Amino acid sequence: MEGLIKGLIDVALGDDDHADRNEDRQRDERSRSSWAEVVSGGQDEGRDGNHQRGHGHYQSAWRREDVSEPGRQQDEWETAGSRPSRRPQQAVNHGYETYGEGANRQTKWRKENEENMGSWETVGKKPHKQQHKMDHWNGYKRPASEQEYSSEVEIRGSIEPTEEELSDLSQACTKLWDLDLNRLVPGKDYEIDCGEGKKVYQKDDMAQGSLFSWLGDDVLRRPTFSRFCSLLDNYNPDQGCREDVTAEEKHEQAAFIEEISRTAPIKYLYRYLTAKGVVSQDYEEFKRLMTGMWFNLHGRGGTSGSSSAFEHVFVGEIKQRGKEEVSGFHNWLQFYLEEAKGKVDYQGYIFPRRRGQTPDSETQVLTIQFEWNGILKSVSSTLVGVSPEFEVALYTLCFFVGQEDNYVQLGPYHVNIKCYRLGERIGSVFPISE
Repeated sequence: MEGLIKGLIDVALGDDDHADRNEDRQRDERSRSSWAEVVSGGQDEGRDGNHQRGHGHYQSAWRREDVSEPGRQQDEWETAGSRPSRRPQQAVNHGYETYGEGANRQTKWRKENEENMGSWETVGKKPHKQQHKMDHWNGYKRPASEQEYSSEVEIRGSIEPTEEELSDLSQACTKLWDLDLNRLVPGKDYEIDCGEGKKVYQKDDMAQGSLFSWLGDDVLRRPTFSRFCSLLDNYNPDQGCREDVTAEEKHEQAAFIEEISRTAPIKYLYRYLTAKGVVSQDYEEFKRLMTGMWFNLHGRGGTSGSSSAFEHVFVGEIKQRGKEEVSGFHNWLQFYLEEAKGKVDYQGYIFPRRRGQTPDSETQVLTIQFEWNGILKSVSSTLVGVSPEFEVALYTLCFFVGQEDNYVQLGPYHVNIKCYRLGERIGSVFPISE
């Protein structure tokens, strides 16, 4: 643990030499291990404490590979069983322009996003509420010290972890859920239509409309939501393309961490990690650590400086080696925005493993299938309506004090927070509904 924390602090403080050495050591690594089953086929029961499967259960559509086995290429977790997209192959670049050549190619997402902010509409059962232009996003490009932040937010309940929470990760995650006062309320702040269910390998589109029917006008104006959304256009979706991070984008990153650091979930996370001796009691150093672990670039897909934990987990990437596949992309806000712009085609939910747990408009943990820019994500999972600060706090907590599998309680939901590492970095982390 001491070596892990030292490495993360070096990364957070901008120790590029350390990061380069780490990438060199880990380059050409691959894992032979495969994922455990994530969701079952159909709605049959029959799993015991060892997660045994009956005849009707299929193996996971996800598999983990290219992580940490010495001597092989470090890379990504592929989606098995993907079907060819029904859309033309050139649809991958639909909606954004590229310039330059090879790994230095950059995307022009920002211009398109600014144009769309004033007129997004979602095709669904209910007309999508029009969103106003988010002019204040431009202010987030200024240095973090020159920006205005929200006051210290309301906190209900103690943010000091109890002894029980310090000894039980599930109780700590439950506490984070309770502290997420920014979490949206289904039916009041947004509405979803899950459509029909399917098994991972089924090809039919079981959702006639969009997943999101509407989102309240004020949601994207909430400080942490707004700053989170301002980051989403900073990345090239091609996994093997080296990212060029501008000074303005670095300011956006620092400003986002500063904003969420004023909220209860992040304050609880900080107190939890200090109580565990994982981080120092310097809150400013903790913020730098958070900025580094989520935003510093590392190699993925055979190209150094092409990915980050934030990009993979929240934004999503498109694998270019072999068959094109979507990897990462586990955030509901990114899904909503891309669906509103017509870049995401929702295909339906994946049948839950247990009977009686069919998702509906109130469900906030979903396992779904969709296409992004014409490329299939055969199975994905996401927490719907939670705040950005909650997800960052939850995933950071599981990375530092959890394991690969973290079976926890989030409000009414039993979930497994899957957490994969790329050396001293977050490789991927996301929820799996239990």
